[in-house]
Amino acid sequence: MILEKINKANDLHRIPLAEFPELAEEIRQFLIESVSKTGGHLASNLGAVELTLALHNVLEFPEDKLIWDVGHQAYTHKILTGRKNLFSSLRQEGGLSGFPKRNESACDSFDTGHSSNSLSAGLGYVRARDLRGENYRVVSVIGDGALTGGMAYEALNNAAELKTNFMIVLNDNTMSISKNVGGISSYLSAVRTAQSYTGLKLSVTNSLKKIPRVGEQLVDAVRRTKTSIKQLFIPGMWFEDMGITYLGPADGHDMLQMMKLFNEAKRVQGPVLVHVVTEKGRGYEPAVRHPARFHGTAAFDIGTGLPLKKGKPTYTDIFSTVMRKMGDREKNVVAITAAMPTGTGLKRFANMFPERFFDVGIAESHAVTFAAGLALGGMVPVFAVYSSFLQRAIDQVLHDVCMQKLHVVFAIDRAGLVGSDGETHNGCFDLSYLSMMPNMTVMAPKNIWELSDMMKYAIHADGPVAVRYPRGEAYDGLQEFRAPIECGKAEVISRGKDVALLALGSMVKTAEQVWKALQEQGKDVTFVNMRFAKPFDRELLDDLAQDHRLMITMEENNQSGGFGEQVSAYLNGKYSQIKVRILAIQDHFVEHGNVEKWKKELGLDAQSVLKIIEDNTR
Repeated sequence: MILEKINKANDLHRIPLAEFPELAEEIRQFLIESVSKTGGHLASNLGAVELTLALHNVLEFPEDKLIWDVGHQAYTHKILTGRKNLFSSLRQEGGLSGFPKRNESACDSFDTGHSSNSLSAGLGYVRARDLRGENYRVVSVIGDGALTGGMAYEALNNAAELKTNFMIVLNDNTMSISKNVGGISSYLSAVRTAQSYTGLKLSVTNSLKKIPRVGEQLVDAVRRTKTSIKQLFIPGMWFEDMGITYLGPADGHDMLQMMKLFNEAKRVQGPVLVHVVTEKGRGYEPAVRHPARFHGTAAFDIGTGLPLKKGKPTYTDIFSTVMRKMGDREKNVVAITAAMPTGTGLKRFANMFPERFFDVGIAESHAVTFAAGLALGGMVPVFAVYSSFLQRAIDQVLHDVCMQKLHVVFAIDRAGLVGSDGETHNGCFDLSYLSMMPNMTVMAPKNIWELSDMMKYAIHADGPVAVRYPRGEAYDGLQEFRAPIECGKAEVISRGKDVALLALGSMVKTAEQVWKALQEQGKDVTFVNMRFAKPFDRELLDDLAQDHRLMITMEENNQSGGFGEQVSAYLNGKYSQIKVRILAIQDHFVEHGNVEKWKKELGLDAQSVLKIIEDNTR
């Protein structure tokens, strides 16, 4: 196998070009077999195999800097830089990350996991290189989906002033996670179909180069005046109008064509964009047919493409069902997603109520202010978004929604630890940044039915409302407890004395384990499902303060600014005799790995709570 010869960075330079197609197929088969066992991002990586090989052919690592936008298409890059043998540990605790990580390899230039930032990072590298008088190459790879994010345009606008080389590779597969939408998608579609321009350019360039002695000079002259020619074949040529040299579009699976363009791009004294068109999921038919499903997949059967294990309904599934029902009952309810209709569970709503569904692309900041406008216009917007992605719109939530006290519902998926995606995707900060905002209401359900009740409550409430729920299977315990949702009111599962467990959201399940273990020991403790992080139930705390000496807050969120600190500040200010212990994530980022193992390591498991109770009640 050719792949066996690739064991460290730049080994690819010793492989003859004639063997590259076979190597590409070996890599593609390796990815399918590996990801089928561990899970991971498959469709995006299968589409970027030839592109990565072509880039590695023209670059030197780790001297040159290759920055991947989002990074879920960097598996081939990892294989080519000596990490092939680590793929059995992909996205597992202590194993290979699913995204580029600088502490994993010197060949990874930027830690990433979110979208639309590769151009800004690359531009920073370029400016630093020039200021220090260094001479390495900087290449930022960005997908057409990521170009729907406003940050990319801020960087393009800034990059247009460059007088030194900065290579941008536009990996155009017509997809982000789901199918792309909007003006940039339509524009790139027009560019892709302008084959007359591509054919003419290659033909003219090759013919001119054959002219003895003056061929290269003529090519340079044409290059300097090519904008007017391009305007005849590709209306607008938006990148060129900005001052960014445009090359392409190229077949993203034709390595020789891409290598020629990349080598040409290296000679440009300024920003240059190379447009390559790839196929997401290429080489594996189930991923080609269902690229969204194979964007991030669990372990699967290679023959059928079906998951190896079918789990219980997830919180996302429950949200999806509730939104479909509410869309039918409430004609003023609208739904918004930032390029993730499938991941957030809005696909069914979109199919049933297309006129009330809005996919704004990878543009969370725009989504929030767009929701504010919808609310002012008399609609009830529900913005379904992953917790870590909502971080990109904190200013808009605060300034455009909360300041105006607008009725916008934030359905926050993937709250808390997410496991295999790691620190870039863990939703461990939303309780902190949302709770600091005036007028915001923040809720977290304990189980499958409470999510349904909270969403219905949120849609009929006033002002900004956030409902945060975790990734994965929805908890179906404690179903006998289903008190009506009242603003700021907790649900007392069991009233005891001396010790109170004040649990929020996903931590109610852990509190239940503690409660049952203490019951077996004959200890009668109070067990509360707090429900609301803001406003929390101060009346209940005042009541519990009369006959409790230890209160333990439990949340799957960073401690700083979180639910526990709010409760602790309130209790310590009024009842100095009460001990308050906060169970939360301490001040660091949590890497990828099994969620239950991480909870144990972070002290968020039942045994850790029991130990705290034992240590504080002797």
